[in-house]
Amino acid sequence: MEDKTTNTATNQISGELTFSDKVIQKIIGFALSDIDGLLTIDGGFFSNITEKLVNTNDVTTGIHTEVGKKQVAVDMDIVVEFGKDIRTIYDKVKETISSEVSEMTHLEVIEINVNVVDIKSQEQYQEESETVQDKVSGAASSTGQYLSKQTNKATKKAKNEVKERTEPRVE
Repeated sequence: MEDKTTNTATNQISGELTFSDKVIQKIIGFALSDIDGLLTIDGGFFSNITEKLVNTNDVTTGIHTEVGKKQVAVDMDIVVEFGKDIRTIYDKVKETISSEVSEMTHLEVIEINVNVVDIKSQEQYQEESETVQDKVSGAASSTGQYLSKQTNKATKKAKNEVKERTEPRVE
């Protein structure tokens, strides 16, 4: 007896594939990480404070999406590098988002709105990227070293005092 099993069984299963906004935002965030001149996607004042306090790699910050069953719309705020062609960066952002989202989800990207909220030199950006957590860690390390030295001094002094008290005072 010949087995004539076909793939029509999976085609007859009903169901629906949907994507959370967060999934589309992550696809976009990862896809944009290598665009020359795009320093960061800006999530606004409070988001930036959070990122500076805690080392986060949240690629969705500053990306807002509307995801339907067949289409996606994207809004985002960005910071660009001084001296770079902003129109070229915008075109590359649109091309990258459209390509990656379509390739991974088969959704059509119908709108991409990009608001340039700041422009910085590479040096300014690197300087500001040092997080408060990094600064606190550095200060804690310095404080720890200082306390360690002070503890060692106090320990030596205490040992000498104990030694003096345990030796006979009179010969």
